[in-house]
This record gives sequence, C-alpha cells and structure tokens, in this order.
Amino acid sequence: MQNQNFNVIKSSGEKAKFSLHKLRNSLKRSGADDIIIEQILDIVRDELYQGISTKEIYNRAFAILKKKKSVFASKYKLKKAIYELGPTGFPFERFVAAIFQYSGHTVQVGQIIPGKCVTHEVDVVARKNGQYMVIECKFHSEQGRNCNVKIPLYIHSRYQDIITLNQDQNNGDMTPDEGWVVTNTRFTKDAIQYGECVGLYLLSWDHPIGDGLKDRIDRLGLYPITVSTLLTNREKQFLLSRDVVLCKQLIDDVFYLDHLGVSEQRKQKILNEIKMLCDV
Repeated sequence: MQNQNFNVIKSSGEKAKFSLHKLRNSLKRSGADDIIIEQILDIVRDELYQGISTKEIYNRAFAILKKKKSVFASKYKLKKAIYELGPTGFPFERFVAAIFQYSGHTVQVGQIIPGKCVTHEVDVVARKNGQYMVIECKFHSEQGRNCNVKIPLYIHSRYQDIITLNQDQNNGDMTPDEGWVVTNTRFTKDAIQYGECVGLYLLSWDHPIGDGLKDRIDRLGLYPITVSTLLTNREKQFLLSRDVVLCKQLIDDVFYLDHLGVSEQRKQKILNEIKMLCDV
C-alpha cells in the first residue's frame, strides 16, 4: 500500500491522509539536516499502519531527533511545549507578553480596565509607536481543541465596551487601537471570518499564514522553557513558578539552576542547548 493511502488519527479524533510532505516540513523546522530527515522518514514509512495516531508518529520522530541532537528535538517539540505551559494559562499569558515585548512593545500583564458597562481584566496590554493594544489569551492544555467563533465574539464585545467608555470621555490615549485574541491552538474558519470582518486581530499556532505563533517564535528565538529536553518536568515547573517562561530568560537568570541543585556539568549542557536554540 502506498503511504499516501494510510489514514492517521489526529489529536482531535479526526481522520486524515498521512502526508510525508507535512512531516518533512515539520522536521526541517527542527534544524535537522537532510540526511537525518530522510532517515526518520524511512523509519516512519516502514512503521505506518492504518489508524496510526499523529502522536505516535511525532513520538517516534522526536525520539530519533533526541538521540541525534537534543536541540533538534527541542525545536521539533515546540507545539507540545506550549501545551506544557499549562494548566492554568497564566504562563501562556506571560509567554505571549514576552513575544510582544521582544517585538519592541512595552507590555503589562493582568490589567484591570474599565468599560462603559463593566470592568474588564485584560490579559496583556501592549504599546508601540503610539499604538495601544489589548490582548486576550485563550490557552488550551488539551490538543485538538480549537477556538470557535464564540471566542472572538465575546472578546470583541469586551473590546468595544472599553472603546465606548474612552470615546465617551474623550480619552484618546486610553482608547485601544487594536484588539487581539491569541491562542495556542487554531481558530475555526468562522472565527477567522468574524475576526476579519470586525477588525479583530487573531493570532494562533499557524494564523496568519507565515506570521503565526510558530513563525514568530522561530524568527525571534523565543522558545518556551518547556521545549528543553534536558530539564525535568519538576525543574520546568519550578522555573515557570518564578516567571522564567522563556529559554532566553534562563540565560540571564541561571542562578535558578543553582537553587535547583543542578550540577555544574549538567548546567553547562542545559545552557549550551538553550544558547543553540536561541542562537545566542
């Protein structure tokens, strides 16, 4: 049977045709060279069966990459690493704020902003070049859950409530110029259509095309601490509890590894991996 005839089960439970092209592209983003990529593709091809899960394919590719070079595996697990920022969603808000901060914005997290009808807690407020943005973060800790149209509908009504108050009071500087919804999953077609119609900016794993979360992270080297293949889950949770959300932050706050009792030799391995990831 040709490999394109194999059905795979996605995290959402949907069936899809296995795509060698998609797998090759995801492996390329890890930084692995063509020889390693072809080795992995050959192994996966040989192990395909009807109804194999995308998770099983991912785990197989990840294990091989980790043996070859941990930094490849770290980049490859980016999507999964963002899910690991949970379960509360607060580290994701810090992560989103960091992406905007490293893009030149001044940011604040968890701001209380009055609207005409009610007061709103806004996840992230960002300013740059006179532009004032209010950003709502929608985090899902389970793969396969997408943001439907109800999310931008709800966020847009809050955004309009804030705008209305400030327009009524003539507060030009306090009137948001842009409303954003950022999610670690995907938006449904209806959600994207609604966002485009009302002028709400939507940012997800792969939207907008070429400028989604994954593209911004790769471009800026802003990998979450959870991508590390050398840190334990306990160590990652400790760092997240200290607001160390990005690998870049750990380079500056390396003393946290001493708090964790990490040996000098292992500390150097962790820092070397992170520096390669962040291209420092």
